[in-house]
Amino acid sequence: MKKNSFEANLAEIDTIIAKMESGELSLEDSVKEYEKAMKLLKKSSDLLEAAEGKLYQVMKNQEGELQIEEL
Repeated sequence: MKKNSFEANLAEIDTIIAKMESGELSLEDSVKEYEKAMKLLKKSSDLLEAAEGKLYQVMKNQEGELQIEEL
């Protein structure tokens, strides 16, 4: 599976859902598509977490309190 963008992953997940909802897939093919969608969902989640990590940096100030800085 090649590395895709967050948006491309979500579009592919939507396509898989439509295939599965159509009822035209065999049970075996449905399971394969489900596994593929779950992998794409994990990659999308990882991409989202990485993007969020770039936007905020959590730091401790001199008093030891956590503060969040936008980057």
